[in-house]
Amino acid sequence: MPDEARTDTAPAVVIGAGPSGLATAAMLQRVGVPAVVLERGEQVGVSWAKRYDHLSLHTARSGSHLPGLALPRGSGTWVGRDAFVDYLEAYRSHHRLRVRLNVPVERIEAASTGPAPEAGGAGGAGVRWRVHTGRGPIAARAVVIATGRCRTPHLPDWPGLDSYNGLFLHAAGYRGPAAYRGRSVLVVGAGNSGTEIATALARQGAKQVWIAVRTPPNILPRDSSRWHALGRLTEFLPAAWRDRSALWTQRCVVGDLTSHGIPRPTTGPFTRNHREGNNPVLDHGFVEAVRTGRIRPVAAVTGFDGPRVDLADGSVLTPDVVIAATGYRPQLEGLLSGLGVLDGSGHPLVHGALTAPLAPHLYFVGFTNPLSGALYQAGVEARAISHAIAARTAPVPAPRRAAAPAPAEPVR
Repeated sequence: MPDEARTDTAPAVVIGAGPSGLATAAMLQRVGVPAVVLERGEQVGVSWAKRYDHLSLHTARSGSHLPGLALPRGSGTWVGRDAFVDYLEAYRSHHRLRVRLNVPVERIEAASTGPAPEAGGAGGAGVRWRVHTGRGPIAARAVVIATGRCRTPHLPDWPGLDSYNGLFLHAAGYRGPAAYRGRSVLVVGAGNSGTEIATALARQGAKQVWIAVRTPPNILPRDSSRWHALGRLTEFLPAAWRDRSALWTQRCVVGDLTSHGIPRPTTGPFTRNHREGNNPVLDHGFVEAVRTGRIRPVAAVTGFDGPRVDLADGSVLTPDVVIAATGYRPQLEGLLSGLGVLDGSGHPLVHGALTAPLAPHLYFVGFTNPLSGALYQAGVEARAISHAIAARTAPVPAPRRAAAPAPAEPVR
């Protein structure tokens, strides 16, 4: 059992050694605020390392690097999973970041303001937070939560799921298509993960591939990811104008898939991103696979009954395998219990350099999914947070020593 009486100190603690956490630690170091990064996994970028084998970034290499180190040209235009994980390790080494691996954080609580920690020497404000870990507590003036939007797999509350007697897994447990050759597979969810998994299965010999579609996705050609920079330059334009432009692009390039089971979307990608945090699907061959019948879109899943999967249109499937590409949740409630910094769905109320009124010096990075690119946004938020922390923890100038008072004149 860790010794609770022995408390480490740090000017700043960053929780999570993914892209956002590493970028924030590097930017803090650049402004003179040493930070310790706590990672529950066995390596940096562990959530990336555990995703499926054929995963690649959805933004081109030129717009996907973190501040202070470019992605190597040899990793190609569309950087694969393993190459990106290698880059994150190189980033940690390049910036000489203090990362503690296999250190799960159990909870964060406010601490009484006291003397400033001595570590790092950046004085000013006193201890604000106490971070409880499996290896003992750490006192810090500032804490940055960088565990991200995809911390925990999410499953809808489908009736009868426990009765399903086929193979069921979340997309977090899927590694590649080879294990499903010759089997019928239902992929639930038509986002980027779901469409990529379904396409890989269809190409690699699955007997039948269905994809359950609840909301028609906005599908763009993969090369449209190169337009992220242009998208950043047009952010000031009305969302309705940008939506119309994107919907027109879909009609011209993707075409109408209604006869194949995917109606045209009525809401543009910018509005959907603002409302739901969803990004458009980048086509990796999904559209062709749908047109040729190798992937069959079906209605949304409503429940399970033994070997059967019930769909919203009343039809029934009996797949050998169900892969739920139904997203992830931040799962911060236990970590930040009682601090009043989360909304009703468990997402942070503030992002970037903003802090909640009741939780000063507590920051969140990597919890948005902007169309400008999540990795680009990680750099933006990391810089903003580092400057905010540096400003709040800047050393207070020592007061000038007052001149010795002149001796009082004797009373006459």
